Amino acid sequence: MKAMPLASLSLTAALFGAIALPAAAEMVPSDVTLPAGNRIAMETVGVGEITYACEMKDGAHAWVFKGPDARLNDADGKQVGSYYGPPATWESSDGSAITGTQVGTADGGTGNIPLQLVAANPAEGEGHMRGVTYVQRLNTQGGVAPDMACSADNDGATEVVEYQADYNFFKAG
Repeated sequence: MKAMPLASLSLTAALFGAIALPAAAEMVPSDVTLPAGNRIAMETVGVGEITYACEMKDGAHAWVFKGPDARLNDADGKQVGSYYGPPATWESSDGSAITGTQVGTADGGTGNIPLQLVAANPAEGEGHMRGVTYVQRLNTQGGVAPDMACSADNDGATEVVEYQADYNFFKAG
């Protein structure tokens, strides 16, 4: 096979990348697909932890979601915000923040928290979160409730699990 010049490889990779994006968008489950009229405003990777507590729920002990604590990083790995709760709050490093209401979920695969679509409440403060309409969580890794017994013997115990997910922020337009 003849070697391609580096510039040709870069152009080929860029073209394949451009072609792959629409295909990737088509692979997003309909339950977490954005309504028409929204454009991507910011893409981040959330890296952090989710806390669960062993509590009574619906008459039986179960691991109950208590909240996330994650860094929101840009494509270069630089922290550009935080995700924490409750309530679920996405905060930009510029101080602007949003909360939201879940409008859809889809299976994230075995051992992964679900994919999610959240309708954003109006932002607090001026900055990157101002005008955000939706937050979409994709490509989840980990984060599910602990795989250990939850019973009267460990009622009130907390466990922290690591997770990662892409958080995409959208604005109208």
